[in-house]
Amino acid sequence: MSIKKKTEIMGQLVLGQGARRFHVAAALNAKAKVAMSRFEPNSSINYDKLRSNIDIVRKRLNRPLTLSEKIVYGHLDDPAGQEIVRGRTYLRLRPDRVAMQDATAQMAMLQFISSGLPKVAVPSTIHCDHLIEAQTGGAQDLQRAKEINQEVYNFLASAGAKYGVGFWKPGSGIIHQIILENYAYPGVMLIGTDSHTPNGGGLGCICIGVGGADAVDVMAGIPWELKCPNVIGVKLTGTLSGWTSPKDVILKVAGILTVKGGTGAIVEYHGPGVDSISCTGMATICNMGAEIGATTSVFPYNHRMRTYLEKTGREEIAAQANENQDLLVPDSGCHYDQIIEINLSELKPHINGPFTPDLAHPVSDIGSVAEKNGWPLDVKVGLIGSCTNSSYEDMGRAASLAKQALDKGLKCKAQFTVTPGSEQIRATIERDGYAKMLRDVGGVVLANACGPCIGQWDRRDVKKGEKNTIVTSFNRNFTARNDANPATHAFVTSPEIVTALAIAGTLKFNPETDFLTAPNGEKFKLLPPTGDELPARDFDPGQDTYQQPPADGSGLRVDVNPQSNRLQLLEPFDRWNGKDLEDLQVLIKVKGKCTTDHISAAGPWLKFRGHLDNISNNLLIGAVNTENDAVNKIRNYLTGEFGGVPDVARYYKKHNVSWVVVGDENYGEGSSREHAALEPRHLGGRAIIVKSFARIHETNLKKQGLLPLTFSNPADYDKICPDDKISIVGLKSFAPGKPLKAVIKHSDGSSETIELNHTFNETQSEWFQAGSALNRMKELQK
Repeated sequence: MSIKKKTEIMGQLVLGQGARRFHVAAALNAKAKVAMSRFEPNSSINYDKLRSNIDIVRKRLNRPLTLSEKIVYGHLDDPAGQEIVRGRTYLRLRPDRVAMQDATAQMAMLQFISSGLPKVAVPSTIHCDHLIEAQTGGAQDLQRAKEINQEVYNFLASAGAKYGVGFWKPGSGIIHQIILENYAYPGVMLIGTDSHTPNGGGLGCICIGVGGADAVDVMAGIPWELKCPNVIGVKLTGTLSGWTSPKDVILKVAGILTVKGGTGAIVEYHGPGVDSISCTGMATICNMGAEIGATTSVFPYNHRMRTYLEKTGREEIAAQANENQDLLVPDSGCHYDQIIEINLSELKPHINGPFTPDLAHPVSDIGSVAEKNGWPLDVKVGLIGSCTNSSYEDMGRAASLAKQALDKGLKCKAQFTVTPGSEQIRATIERDGYAKMLRDVGGVVLANACGPCIGQWDRRDVKKGEKNTIVTSFNRNFTARNDANPATHAFVTSPEIVTALAIAGTLKFNPETDFLTAPNGEKFKLLPPTGDELPARDFDPGQDTYQQPPADGSGLRVDVNPQSNRLQLLEPFDRWNGKDLEDLQVLIKVKGKCTTDHISAAGPWLKFRGHLDNISNNLLIGAVNTENDAVNKIRNYLTGEFGGVPDVARYYKKHNVSWVVVGDENYGEGSSREHAALEPRHLGGRAIIVKSFARIHETNLKKQGLLPLTFSNPADYDKICPDDKISIVGLKSFAPGKPLKAVIKHSDGSSETIELNHTFNETQSEWFQAGSALNRMKELQK
């Protein structure tokens, strides 16, 4: 029998026999204590511990605390001794749990397997939401994904069973919606291997997106490091009404702060306006905080959260949160590093884009702005759903507009897709008729998964390179993000505005003032959308999609076929040799925006997320080369010929030439995917030198033994030519706060020296010396 076949059979045995089945319907009617322990026996709510830590820190700091400070400092490993200075010191924290989506869980679990540990130390879950491609419709696309990804799903299910990790099967829903419905609660600290993990802040949690290596630390029971965040306060006054939705709050904030304005900070919403926003609406706002680079976002505990907890079967948690409400709101007189004020009564519906989520426009202006800039006015596709906007309330408000159009005999002029956030949402909107309304108006209901939001979209209505406009209720709209077409102008807005624009078919439609024409010639305006916050008849749990890990999985095996093109066991990276890095070849000097989508593309590449060598074939294929303004076309300075970035990198590695990447501002913006750090390390990279980094990517690079460095003088970026060689000196005395030097050697024989900054602390410098954080973990076990 082949190794691959053995792997498949092992996975099926784990699925069929090793897991105690759990039915969601029963849990929804259970008390909160049961709800919190139904997945992991060691999961608990410990407000007493949180209070004890907060009291210790408050006495030390002798000042009022923000909400985010309470929750973060309440999870300190050493609250009595930890140095706490916002924006400067590194905190050692003990998060309560870990969540991983299937694309990132592959590498996270491969790294955990490499650690040699027998079982995870904290409650952890895997969620299958990224590998389902939108093609024809929910049921068909889900079945196709199960067939195509069987090897990966079996690996994740069997690894979860062996190491004590819960497994949410394909079709269960998007990771962040599942967390909100089941695991999030006020005051919890959760880390997730997805950049939109902050979604949980809508339920008063500190939920932070990280790379897989960070998740391994927490699963291994090692204190997790985070630079002490600054705190940006957003004071909300007034009340949401009419066409304005929670999404407009974060669209407005993104326009104010830009894609890097939240870097190194937690965004904390407060003020009397908070109570006019539903719990899932607050989650929407926190979710898209990832687009401003924020560490996370959070709302204070209130009655909207209590109601949501009760509706999702967690009444006892709500009761305990009520008793400890003083821990779950900011102290009076607390200090914010920056304050933004937004009057919700004056806030107008917004639409952001194209090509960046911080280009904010009022919906009333977008038609004229598009005409002025030459953006296509016709809306080809409207897409609602995603982890950002797929709640019951979102679907209900969109359906209310669909019904108005149907009552007048109208259907969508644009194509229209609907992505439910979870199996529970799908089942409930089917029961309550929302799904039928959305289908009747022209919509296609897709699988409970990420789908087009992350590029898992088999789009066929336009050719690649054809200019067109789409509007989505998603969170990101980077170039080619949704459909791999760099000419697609993608705009981000609320589900209500997406639905209205899909019905009208043009960006020039302002639903607050403009009229539609019915087939009989009647002119009519859409009334503002309406929708219940939560279902009156409770949620319908739908199908059972959860696999409980057995109490003891030590006897189970997780096999990886050596011939697999989708899974590959990891080999340790080489240790630092104790010398300066001499004559690093500049692989590519990147021009302008370089997100993790540019560094490690998603879409069709998702299938290789468990195979480091194969996925490394997408390294920087979306980055623009300053030498020729081309994408994936760089000069090989050993041969003189041009080639693709990964091809040239492999050639250098084969010929023992180490290399460096030079980049611009906010390098690594976007997803938490650590493949964007693993790939350059695997192909021979040693350092990344840029003007500034996005937080998660910088940490991911450190974890893999690379040097993320920034120009002390950003203008030094212009001194580096694509054919230069760079030596990084001073590594023998490498220390926190001590800059390094770079000697730039030009092809004409001249050279110049510049200064480079870094943010390594002592622990992180040990990762570099050991070759990676995982190597260092193994050293400490000896």
